[in-house]
Amino acid sequence: MVLVLHNGATGKREEFVPLHKDSVGMYVCGPTVYDFAHIGNARPVIVFDVLYRLLKRRYAEVRYVRNITDIDDKINARAAQSGEPIGVITSRTAAAFHEDMAALGALPPDVEPRATQHIGNMIAMIGRLVERGFAYVAEGHVLFSVGAKADYGKLSNRSRDELIAGARVDVAPYKKDPADFTLWKPSAPDIPGWDSPWGRGRPGWHIECSAMSLAELGKTFDIHGGGRDLVFPHHENEVAQSEAANGAPFVRYWVHNGFLTVNGEKMSKSLGNFVVVRDALAKAPGEALRLNMLSTHYRAPIDWNDEGIVRARQALDRWYGLIEKAEAHLGRAIAPAAVPQAVEAALDDDLNTPQAIAELHAIANEGYQCGTGDALVEAAARLKAGGQALGILAQEPHQWFRWKPAGSEDGPTDDEIEALIEARKAARKAKNFAEADRIRDDLAAKGVILEDGPTGTKWKRA
Repeated sequence: MVLVLHNGATGKREEFVPLHKDSVGMYVCGPTVYDFAHIGNARPVIVFDVLYRLLKRRYAEVRYVRNITDIDDKINARAAQSGEPIGVITSRTAAAFHEDMAALGALPPDVEPRATQHIGNMIAMIGRLVERGFAYVAEGHVLFSVGAKADYGKLSNRSRDELIAGARVDVAPYKKDPADFTLWKPSAPDIPGWDSPWGRGRPGWHIECSAMSLAELGKTFDIHGGGRDLVFPHHENEVAQSEAANGAPFVRYWVHNGFLTVNGEKMSKSLGNFVVVRDALAKAPGEALRLNMLSTHYRAPIDWNDEGIVRARQALDRWYGLIEKAEAHLGRAIAPAAVPQAVEAALDDDLNTPQAIAELHAIANEGYQCGTGDALVEAAARLKAGGQALGILAQEPHQWFRWKPAGSEDGPTDDEIEALIEARKAARKAKNFAEADRIRDDLAAKGVILEDGPTGTKWKRA
């Protein structure tokens, strides 16, 4: 099977052929750890997690690198505002990011470098740029000279003037050209800084990813991912400085996910539609949020709304219901089969997750038409395998059906439900059917459905 990806560098769909036959290197821009991740931050994590899973099925070695930016003026400002040490803020925020992304079903990357761990690599790369005439020193700053790189703008396929027009550039008297961007800048005594040949200071944002990808993947690697909003200036600047410093091509396939809006508008705190992942997870299961995200093709814009999440939960209810039915027939948990060919083919088509989801619906329809027997079990196994290729259907059905909003005080706890089921069992054994019915009806009124079967009573939340 052939994987085809839309390569942002060429604007074309291309067959993916790794630089090394059985090995793939992929770098994805990670979070700046100063606040909780929002749902827009989660989109690239989910998208590239699907790609990561696909690559791992195909190649003997996949090295997935996703960085953490723990040097940034936003972090400095948050520390000044809160009075907390920077290390406390970044550690706490990074831990929260990991928890939230795991709840969305994302696998951890193979390597997660932090900017603070690679200051020496950044200084060395900047030094090479200065030596080769691509950067210059001015008033304690080191700046990349855009004019020295003739093909600057090639990732966006636009001229330098087109890229700069309307862009927010820092016009400073020490710049030779307003478009020149910062590689190193001086630090005041009250903010983080490191000794360098150009004085105590800290790196610019763009050089961080170039230095970390070089350290972890080499001068040239296969895939670089991130949101479309990063194409310019971040990724454009990465290309320029990496190729200028290393004298080699940088990235072979650029993959960018589309923008996200909320209820048809750009997400903004001022509009009251800013969706933090942690808050979304308190209202809906992580798999439902993930399935909703994957219901739109990764390159297309997505509008995040409650209706999409409801549809995703309904689909998962149906799919888990089929697996539960098959496992009841089999008498044990079902091991996933090989990923169905139709699902794999959809993902090979530039990660066409909407088509892959359509294939899962088709498998579920087939399974429900089987009644009982081996055909039901086979359909459920294929459904489970196809779902797991997307990072869903990863838990036991009873876990899915028993999900409860985080911190919710409505309804009985799991232990209380189990105790009432035991009380109902005792009432039925004593032929006190009125009491047994009362317990069942009381639980139903509280959103808990009991299902009696040959192996006992199961329950789920409505």
